[in-house]
Amino acid sequence: MTEHLRDLWIGTYPSAGAGTPAGVGEGVWRVALDTGTGQLGEPVLAAESPAPSFLAVDRQAGLLLAVGEHADGTVSAFRIGTGDDGRSVLTPAGTAASGGDDPCHVLLDPAGRVAYVANYSSGSVAVLELGPDGLAAEAPAQVLVHDGSGPDAERQEASHAHFAALTPDGAHLLVCDLGTDEIRRYRRDAATGLLTEDGIAAALRAGSGPRHLVLSADGRIAYVACELDATVAVLAWDAATASGRVVQHVPASEDGSGAGSGVRPLPSHIDRAGDRVLVATRGPDLLAAFAPAPDGTLAPAGQTALPGAWPRHFAVVDGWTVVADERGDTLTVLRDGAVVSRAPLPAPACVVAA
Repeated sequence: MTEHLRDLWIGTYPSAGAGTPAGVGEGVWRVALDTGTGQLGEPVLAAESPAPSFLAVDRQAGLLLAVGEHADGTVSAFRIGTGDDGRSVLTPAGTAASGGDDPCHVLLDPAGRVAYVANYSSGSVAVLELGPDGLAAEAPAQVLVHDGSGPDAERQEASHAHFAALTPDGAHLLVCDLGTDEIRRYRRDAATGLLTEDGIAAALRAGSGPRHLVLSADGRIAYVACELDATVAVLAWDAATASGRVVQHVPASEDGSGAGSGVRPLPSHIDRAGDRVLVATRGPDLLAAFAPAPDGTLAPAGQTALPGAWPRHFAVVDGWTVVADERGDTLTVLRDGAVVSRAPLPAPACVVAA
C-alpha cells in the first residue's frame, strides 16, 4: 500500500435488500480509498457474514464487529491482520447472540471491554463482553428491553432501538428509539461498562422517529436524524444531567418533503464534518449540509443529489465523504458537494475506516 491508501470496511445487506433472507453471500468488504485523490480501488470480499449491516472497529485492539441483521440476531467478531500483499485481512474471532431481533447498530466501549448492540425489531439493547480473543461469550452479559409505541401505526407499533452513542464523559449510553420518539439513557459502570436504566434523556416530537444522533464538538448540542418526519432535531444538551431539550426541527432536505422525487424522504445517517452537519436522506437520495449558528440551531448550507440510490450510511474519512448507496449497489465519494469517484459493490449499508 502507498502512504495515500486507506482501507475502508463496508458492511452489506443480502443482495435482494434489507429484510430479505440472510446468508446468500453477503459479507464484509474491503476497499481502498486514495486519500490524496478520493479514488476508490476495486472492492474485495474480506469475510462472508450474514447481513452485516453495521460495523464497528477497535483499531487499537485490531478487532472488527459486525451485526447479523436477522431474526435471532448475531454479532460476529473478526481479527484484523495484514496479508502478504500488505492489505488488511479478517480472521473470524467468534459469534454471539445479539440479545434480540434484527440488530442494526453496534458500538464499542472505548476501553475495549464491551460492545453495545441495538436490536431494532425487539426494541432491546444488549451488552456483549469482549476478551483478548474477540467475543468473550456466546450470550450477552445484559439485555435491556424497551417498551412503548408512537403515533405512526405502521412504523411505531412498538419500541425500535436503532442507534447507541456515548455521552462525551462516557458516563451514559444514549439510545435512539424510533418507535417511541425517545432517546433512552443508561448509566455506565466505569469499571465494567455494564448498564443501569436511567430514564429518558429526551422526548422528541410525536411521530418524528429518531434514528441516529451526533453531538457537537463541545457537547452542548445533540443533532438527531428523525426518519419518520424527515427532519433534524436540534437539542440543547445538558451534560450535567445527560438530557436534552428540543429547540428546533429543521427539514432534512431543502424542499422539506422530497416531493420532487415522488418518494417519501427517509433520513438515515447524520454526522459532523468540519464546521458542518451532514445528513443523508433516502428516497430523494440527497446528502445535505447544515451550518450551525452560535446557539447550535441549523441553517441549510447546500445539498448534493447523489448518483446512487438509497444512501443508508456514510463516513467522513480524511476529508472525503464516502456514501453507501444500498439500492444503487455503489460507493460514492464526495468532496465540497461534488462526486469524485464511485465503485460498484452489492447492497452497501455501512462505511467504517480501517
